[in-house]
Amino acid sequence: MQVNMLKMLLVLKRLWRIKVRNEKYTEDSSQSASPSFPTKTSKSANTITTAYAQGHLVPGVTRFYVKVPLERVGVLIGKNGDALKRLMHETQTRIAVDEVNGAVVIEPQGPQTRAVDLMKARDVVMAIGYGFSVERAFRLLDEDQVLIVIDLKQYVGPNENHLTRIKGRIIGEEGKARRNIEEMTDTYISVYDDYVAIIGDYESANAARDAILLLIEGRQHSTVYKHLEREMRKIKRTRMISLWEKEPSQR
Repeated sequence: MQVNMLKMLLVLKRLWRIKVRNEKYTEDSSQSASPSFPTKTSKSANTITTAYAQGHLVPGVTRFYVKVPLERVGVLIGKNGDALKRLMHETQTRIAVDEVNGAVVIEPQGPQTRAVDLMKARDVVMAIGYGFSVERAFRLLDEDQVLIVIDLKQYVGPNENHLTRIKGRIIGEEGKARRNIEEMTDTYISVYDDYVAIIGDYESANAARDAILLLIEGRQHSTVYKHLEREMRKIKRTRMISLWEKEPSQR
């Protein structure tokens, strides 16, 4: 019961974030592609919230618009359209991709489509746009997986030299730093353009995000790894306690 409540709270939290983004985002979907992937709905985000409360969505009314870099469109579609077909099948959505400008429209396949599946389809599309392989992006279809994105320009500004230096710190020599964080948190990390994207469960992905922010601030890699070890121990301990409390009858 506690797990179901937690999942519901996470879904509602993400719906609220969509509402906030929808109020801020007013650009037309035909404008030039940007790796920041702003999304909007054809109606107010309240439509999504109301439809979710009723247990279904309305085709043609509720939809997401996403911009994907042109060089990632082929990856999203896949050979003979296999990747896109698989995503539509597993999320019960309809996805149209404009191969000229990278515009993607995601909408429910029918009233049976859940709001969470519509959001999952959007997250997979965005993850592929941020440089993840199809297989890694499809991890987001698991209920407990989230996508977190860091816009490096928000932390270091637009200077290309600074951005290159920070990306080098995050990736590390031959990818060692990124690989260490991935292994310690059981997440996937992509450094693409001026963005860092993370796929993982909510707690672990945020722990990876915090570690990356420490690297951006200039902390030594060894310091960041020690901090991450402590955080992951806390997360594991909390999960163990939660499992222990959920099954008192089995002890």
